[in-house]
Amino acid sequence: MLGRPEYRKALVFCGLIGIPVALVAFWCLVALHELERLIWTDWPKDLGWKQAPWWWALPLMAVVGLVVGLVVARLPGRGGHIPAGGLHAGGVTKQALPGVLVAALVGLPLGVVLGPEAPLIALGGGLALLFASLARAPQTQGSTAILGAAGAAAAISALFGNPVVGAVLLMEVAGVGGPQLFAVMLPALLASGVGDLIFTGFVHWTGLQTGSLNIGLPKPPPLDFPDVLWTLVIAPVLALFIHWIFVGGRYVARFVTTRTVRNSTLCAVGAAVCITLYALATGRSPAEAALSGESALSDLAQHPHAWPVGALVAVLAFKGLAYALCLGSLRGGPVFPALFLGGAAGVLLAPLPGLGLVPAMAAGMAASVTAALRLPVSSAILVVLLLGNVDTVALVVLAAVVSFVISQRLPQGPRIPPFGAPRADRAHPADTPEH
Repeated sequence: MLGRPEYRKALVFCGLIGIPVALVAFWCLVALHELERLIWTDWPKDLGWKQAPWWWALPLMAVVGLVVGLVVARLPGRGGHIPAGGLHAGGVTKQALPGVLVAALVGLPLGVVLGPEAPLIALGGGLALLFASLARAPQTQGSTAILGAAGAAAAISALFGNPVVGAVLLMEVAGVGGPQLFAVMLPALLASGVGDLIFTGFVHWTGLQTGSLNIGLPKPPPLDFPDVLWTLVIAPVLALFIHWIFVGGRYVARFVTTRTVRNSTLCAVGAAVCITLYALATGRSPAEAALSGESALSDLAQHPHAWPVGALVAVLAFKGLAYALCLGSLRGGPVFPALFLGGAAGVLLAPLPGLGLVPAMAAGMAASVTAALRLPVSSAILVVLLLGNVDTVALVVLAAVVSFVISQRLPQGPRIPPFGAPRADRAHPADTPEH
């Protein structure tokens, strides 16, 4: 394939497309971050509050529901994929870009319990096709798929700050290799994780050395047998928790299709009520139960003792409910809320005998994000990248595989087409699924 001139030209073109796509993705992420800080931190302080008041999410989310509902009902592409259906790599055309941008820039900073990864994938793929058409590059079915995947990978790599995560994530999302990919990769992933556990255990137990690639950085305490046992308990529990959140999200998506604008607004307000109840029950900022959880996850990892048990239980309950409502009614990505919920569960369970904070968060985050995405390899890589701790890789792999197997065996709920079902109350050209 590398010897074919058209493939080499496509390779060069994809490399060039990565430049403007990454720049656009960068400025979109900057805009989302600055808007989130302005709305949830600066404005409350400017108005005289120490933190956002308990009712802060109610008017914001009402606006989100109305705007996103109108985008879904009226604009081409329906604002992107329904997040309850997981991540999708293709299908968003350049005509859908305005709706994707409006839904993301309005919804995500105002409190939607979703992340920016799905809009970025849609944005990257759509921009790649737009630039290709502007450059009058020949477009076939194969080249369109390559360009879309390349643009999406460039955008998602800008979010995670790692090209390997972007490439592997898009490979799994696009289903490269079909069912055979999981048939081969899952046993290999499990075997490598178990092999690493056994190898690490023998090095620790015997005190013998086989040579090491370690360059001398400080290491946390080595993994031990209780870490493995608790991972085998935590992973199924969190897989069930996140799985049923997604099933709830799929039922919400079916409810929204009957009256898109009205029901999207109702669901957004319902999510705001969950956020408000969290703030009232704990006296803490409603921002912890709103938004994607990306910033709160960092605070959770660095200051776990600042989160009492009651706050952790409340955030799991109320943010989980808000997450399910947003998954089915609004637009965004499912990754970061799942990571936050898994991290919160890990902090809650860390005091269990023989466990500890780092292994608990590693197992919780891996199990949660795998149950959300159904992409075990990408989930494991992402969690390892976030933790920055290679000593927990085996636990991450084990939790991801267990979570994936359990999630796949459970009832999946209503089917979500890539762009959602057409509205039941009135047909509209923009409501027609595009593939």
